[in-house]
Amino acid sequence: MDPALTAKLRILADAAKYDASCASSGAPKRVAGPKGLGSTSNGICHAYTPDGRCISLLKILLTNYCLFDCAYCINRRSSNVKRARFSVEEVVKLTVEFYKRNYIEGLFLSSGIIRTPDHTMEQMMLVAKILRRDHGFAGYIHLKTIPEASPWLIEQAGLWADRLSINMELPLQQSLEKLAPEKSSATINNAMGQMHERIVEAKEERRRFSPAGQSTQMIVGADEANDEHVLRTSDMLYSRFAMRRVYYSAFSPIPQASAILPAKPPPLQRENRLYQADWLLRYYGFSVDEIASGGEHGMLDLEIDPKLAWALKNRHRFPVDVNKADREMLLRVPGLGKRAVDRIVLARRHTRLRLDDVARLSGALRRARPFLMTDDYHPAALTDRIDLRQRIVPPAKQLSLF
Repeated sequence: MDPALTAKLRILADAAKYDASCASSGAPKRVAGPKGLGSTSNGICHAYTPDGRCISLLKILLTNYCLFDCAYCINRRSSNVKRARFSVEEVVKLTVEFYKRNYIEGLFLSSGIIRTPDHTMEQMMLVAKILRRDHGFAGYIHLKTIPEASPWLIEQAGLWADRLSINMELPLQQSLEKLAPEKSSATINNAMGQMHERIVEAKEERRRFSPAGQSTQMIVGADEANDEHVLRTSDMLYSRFAMRRVYYSAFSPIPQASAILPAKPPPLQRENRLYQADWLLRYYGFSVDEIASGGEHGMLDLEIDPKLAWALKNRHRFPVDVNKADREMLLRVPGLGKRAVDRIVLARRHTRLRLDDVARLSGALRRARPFLMTDDYHPAALTDRIDLRQRIVPPAKQLSLF
């Protein structure tokens, strides 16, 4: 590879590492023509699909030059970092060559803002358009769009990309005003709303437009927002814009940082707990009030996962009978995931379940055992177990999801 291009790649791949929202979930496979590219499923693992497949993505910025001066961003206008910029042709060349060498299966492209938001958005759109139209590229393409750009340009991007995303950045408008004064939550929400409308229209008309939907990312720990603020913003995004995924990125201190930023990053466990809480919102029927209420200063418990925290605060609802409880209540039992619950519901149609049966259907019986009962197992009421938390949670080892 050309040494100059290699040097750019090193800078712009490193600059892209702060963007967490690069999963390829929900994208239907494109069919490559006889001379097309991208129809294989082999490659280096960079992201996971919902069915567990590992896929590889070339994850880069078009440029790390930026007109904006967001305090939390390493690529902000006032940052003293090494800069680089790809041309449209160079990104296309890298994507095609890396694919042919079986290094990647797709492209994740973001960018700093150069000249104007419209100019930057047009450059990224052209990368996707040329890959699809001129090279028959059938691999996955995710474009990070710019909310200040023309809606027409974002629409054009959706014709060629599998997924579009706009970073929410921070959950509170006052935080954006303080840390990213050139950005506005109203502008971001309007752009998300327009994108959602186009996606819905395309599905109704059976045409292709960002078929994997849209996603976003929020930075955690750069401002005063607590976990309840973050989760309420996520809940709004899921309900209002049918967001496919909200990603959480723990703030990482940057060189020559502004004095208004925290001196230390948040605990990494906080990011993990937010992902667990997000999962409960999307797949387990929990509300933000149930997950976040009762926490100290609106923060999730770092020692135990939010599902177990809810169960311990609602001991009067346990234990539940696996042979009688409805599916919704079984989903609230710590240690039982969706697949285990579905297996339990199916199995109990044919027989009365015993504790050994539950053990075979679930891989986390130790965690679930205090919260359920079967025909041969009847634990004492949880309200009588003052030491229940200590018995369930070994010190410094409470890391499992559910």
